[in-house]
Order: sequence, then C-alpha cells, then structure tokens
Amino acid sequence: MGPKDQVPSAPVPGRLTIYVGPAPGVGKTYKMLQDAHVVKQKGYDVVIGWLETHGRRETADQVKDLEIVPAKVVMYQGRQYREMDKAAILARNPKIALVDELAHSNVPEEGANDKRYQDILDLLDAGIDVVTTVNIQHLESLYDKVAHITGIQVRERVPDAFVDRARELKLVDVSPETLQERLVQGKIYAPDKVESALAHFFQLGRLAALRELALLEVADNVDQQVQDHAEAHAQAPKEKILVCVSYGPHSEQLIRRGWRIADRLHADLVVLVVTPSAPGQPCSTEEQREIDRVQRLSSQFNAEVLVKDAESRSVGEVIVQVARDLMVSQIVIGQPTALSRRGLFRKPSPVDYVLEHAEFVDLHVVGNAEGRTS
Repeated sequence: MGPKDQVPSAPVPGRLTIYVGPAPGVGKTYKMLQDAHVVKQKGYDVVIGWLETHGRRETADQVKDLEIVPAKVVMYQGRQYREMDKAAILARNPKIALVDELAHSNVPEEGANDKRYQDILDLLDAGIDVVTTVNIQHLESLYDKVAHITGIQVRERVPDAFVDRARELKLVDVSPETLQERLVQGKIYAPDKVESALAHFFQLGRLAALRELALLEVADNVDQQVQDHAEAHAQAPKEKILVCVSYGPHSEQLIRRGWRIADRLHADLVVLVVTPSAPGQPCSTEEQREIDRVQRLSSQFNAEVLVKDAESRSVGEVIVQVARDLMVSQIVIGQPTALSRRGLFRKPSPVDYVLEHAEFVDLHVVGNAEGRTS
C-alpha cells in the first residue's frame, strides 16, 4: 500500500469546556465571551457557533470582533425558527467554537439532532474544541432535587455522561442577593417578568440551594479528575451499586440517586426490575411500558438493566439473591408505600427483608416524597 492508498486517520476529538451557573443571569455567557477574547489574542481560531444574549446589552457588547457563524432558518408548522448551523461550523472548521445554551432542544427537522448537546458531540468528534454554558438545574441526575427545591419540573435536561466528558467545568457564581439586584435592575429579564421571577424561581432560599448544588457539582468534578488519575495506576476492582425499582415515577428518582452514588465512587451501576409475572409469561402492556422507560433512563447513565421474575419468591428474596450473585456493595431502594405497609405484619416489605438478609451491603432507602413539587 502506497502513501496515496493510506486511509486518513480520524481527527483527535475536541476538548469540551462547560461554564456552569446556579441560575440564569449569573454571567456565564458574558464570562465565556470575555475568556474567548483572551484565547483569540493568543492566536487561536475562535468562532461563535451560537449566542443567546436574552436581550442583555452588556452581554452583546462582549462580542466585539469575534466571528459569528450565521444561524440557519428552520420551518416548522408554518413558522420560521433560527437554529445553530452545525454544518456551517463543521465547514468553517475552527479550533474553538462557542456554543451557548447547552440544554436547548432543537426545532424538529428531518435528519437533524433532537438536542444541542448532540450537535456539540458531532463538533467534538470532528476535532473542534467546544465551549458551552448551562445552568445546574438542567443536569439529568439533579432533576428530582431541583423539582423539590424550586417546584419546577425542568423539561430540557442534559445527560450526566455528556457533562462527564468535559475537560473542565468553570463555575460562574454570584450571591443570591446580587442576583436579585440584577433582576430588579432589568439585567436578567424584561421588566414585566421581574415580579413573577422574584415570587417564584428567584426567591433567596431557592437561589441559595441551587448555588450549593452548582458548587458541589464542580467540586465533585475536580475530585473525580484527581481520582481518575490515581485509579489509572490502580488495579482494584470496581464497586457495584444495585438500584431496585418497581413500576411508577419513583423509579426514575431511584435511578438518578443510584447514579449519583455510583458516579462519586466510580462504581458500576445495575438497575433491577422485579416483575410479578410467572416464568415464561409475557409482561402486560403497562409493565412493558414501564420497563422501557427504566431502560431509556438507565441507558443515559450507562447502567445495566436486569429484569427478574419473582416467581414464587418475594421481591426481597430476589433482590438479596441478585446482590449476592453480583457481589454489590450498596443497594438503593424506595421507601415502602402505604399500600405495601398495610400487609407489613403478614409479609415483610422488600426493605425489611433486605435489612435482615443482606448484612453484606450498605442500604440506601429513598423516601417517596422527595422530588414532589409543591
């Protein structure tokens, strides 16, 4: 094979940097643009792939001489929408692309990705470094905590696996009091939205709680980078975390909690679904729908899903047997519901059975009330 016949090597994947904030208006985009000018002055080719100023003049003024890749126009249901032009960025092939609003959902378009983070993955795979921004409430594993804190169920969420790919998380932070001042001064939302924002999302207590989540997330990221470096030279086997779920919305909360534990311990995550079906009997339509939902969320966290028939055994027996077979170190399980507690004296709940028969594991019992909105 001569030089002309050699297959070109794939590009080295680009580096991902994420500016993380506890809430809108802390200055993520402003800081990203400021830092981009410093990088450009060092000779790097930087372009703006997508910018969302939300009408904030101070942010728009930071663009200065940075090149902007024009947006594309997408028609949907008779209306025009502006979206990031991924193809144009790939054709331009800069060293660094700034892509604002990481959690954005794209307008439906044939052949296009559903989410902006998927577009960013395509840019990274093409060897382009990407710098992006996101608020902490959009992280998938924090969905339940954010709902509990704010009373808001965040629709646009980003998989934690994407965030884990970041070379660096940069926290952009201001105090809750300063953030409220910016809001009142009209630096975050239009004047007609200020009063409603102060009464809901921008309450001091909620802002303080979101700030704590952001601080912990970035601190965990630093700790994990240090641990990754240490474990690269270690041969210790990985721990395994077993999450036990049933049918219902609480299963998603349990999976997210289990992943947070597994992620901090660099452990493998296994999700167990115990069905009441007899061996060889198909699941009902509703049961299969719930299993599919569990598998979709589990796939975001690279978790293995096991579906076991209870047969003549209790759910607790199945959990303990699986835990022994897999040699798991920790189990995450939901608090017994009111319905299951009615038969408490006739038949032990899964929690009671695991407590009595699985002394070899640590047990996390997650309350059903957590994550409910007010």
